Amino acid sequence: MDKHKRRVRHGMVKERARILVVGGGYVGMYTALRLQRKLKGELRRGEAEITVVAPDPYMTYQPFLPEAAAGSISPRHVVVPLRRVLDRCRVLVGEAESVDHAHRTAAVTTLATEEEGRGAHRMPYDEIVLAPGSVSRTLPVPGLADHGIGFRTVEEAIGLRNHVIEQMDIASSTRDPALRDAALTFVFVGGGYAGVEALGELEDMARYAARSYHNIEPDDMKWILVEASGRVLPEVGEELGRRTVTELRRRNIDVRLRTRLESCADRVAVLSDGSRFPTRTVVWTAGVRPHPLLAATDLPRTGQGRLECTPQLTVEGAPHAWAAGDAAAVPDVTAGVPGRTCAPNAQHALRQARVLGDNIAHALRGEPLETYAHRSAGSVASLGFHRGVAQIRGRRLTGYPAWFVHRAYHLSRVPTVNRKARVLAEWMLSGLFQREIVSLGSLEHPRAEFERAAGGIPPQEPPRNPKGSS
Repeated sequence: MDKHKRRVRHGMVKERARILVVGGGYVGMYTALRLQRKLKGELRRGEAEITVVAPDPYMTYQPFLPEAAAGSISPRHVVVPLRRVLDRCRVLVGEAESVDHAHRTAAVTTLATEEEGRGAHRMPYDEIVLAPGSVSRTLPVPGLADHGIGFRTVEEAIGLRNHVIEQMDIASSTRDPALRDAALTFVFVGGGYAGVEALGELEDMARYAARSYHNIEPDDMKWILVEASGRVLPEVGEELGRRTVTELRRRNIDVRLRTRLESCADRVAVLSDGSRFPTRTVVWTAGVRPHPLLAATDLPRTGQGRLECTPQLTVEGAPHAWAAGDAAAVPDVTAGVPGRTCAPNAQHALRQARVLGDNIAHALRGEPLETYAHRSAGSVASLGFHRGVAQIRGRRLTGYPAWFVHRAYHLSRVPTVNRKARVLAEWMLSGLFQREIVSLGSLEHPRAEFERAAGGIPPQEPPRNPKGSS
């Protein structure tokens, strides 16, 4: 009788079950949260332990990143502290470098690993949840690594906000027409949720910010969206995708479909249609790829690099291994089409996490597992203040109604009552007072001023906007 079977007796866990959750995003945090509720008694009696390994001590609610970049939400309200929410779990800030499931161990590095000089720690487990998420899918575009800006983390969102306002400061103060034109040209690559929402929110913010500049008009700025396929926002349907393009173009945003970014070297964006745009801002949101950790495991993967999973969220042919979210190819049992998998989006990730947590508890207690089945209720996207598109149970919404539904939906989904109340309060206050448009570029080099005073050389470059601007 194996160790797992020995733990189950009369529906109760008799030996300590070591559960390792890799990742602190949607799936990682919500699975751990579900487990600490379902296994409350076992955790209290010391019959189970849950360890969460995450690169950051917080979960980022990514649908709020565009609003954080636009200043509608404070950055600290976009993140959820893992230790506060997972108070009955052990949280390790670090990363899993590899997983040897045959021996039930994971190689984990933490913030102290380099200081200790001992290398990765081999962490044993009985059950493992692989939820490392995904990383940006980049292409070998010349200049992209030097000049591109991502949009997947709260740090990138706030950095992009500072950068956009800084470019307006540069354009306002320079006497060089070429530099001014490049500073006021903003190129976004990728027409999915991240690209369209980030562009919509930041263009809206910059248009508002232009009121504070005596020599910048909204029409002086060029906003360009580059999408390789023939449509944007495929999640909301073809018709709403066309309406989105129409709305963006109505705002004087240059939407270029079936077009690729071929180079951004020397701060010049070269497109596949032959266009060239001198620019100091290239935002890359052109898709994601599976996390590199998945390739460092002995678990089965699909041709796209995601873990092969069953409808019960177990990894195919690997007992005691579980996965969901971006890292997992979970069969969509509601599609009626063999081989179709669930889309790697937040809507599925949140629901999969609940079933995953329940199923691990069922497995430890020797109970039948549940099958994950969810039919999408719709999609929503924000295009700026009071602008949006939505498809809810077959109904299409645009403009203010869609924007309102977008906010209401994500307010209901953001974790913790504390976070909901803070976000709602910020939204209400933003309706009563003017937006705060200020760049805090010095946050990226907080020691630069002190190092100059001490006679040292600031790292990389001096603060680009040490006093801020408004």
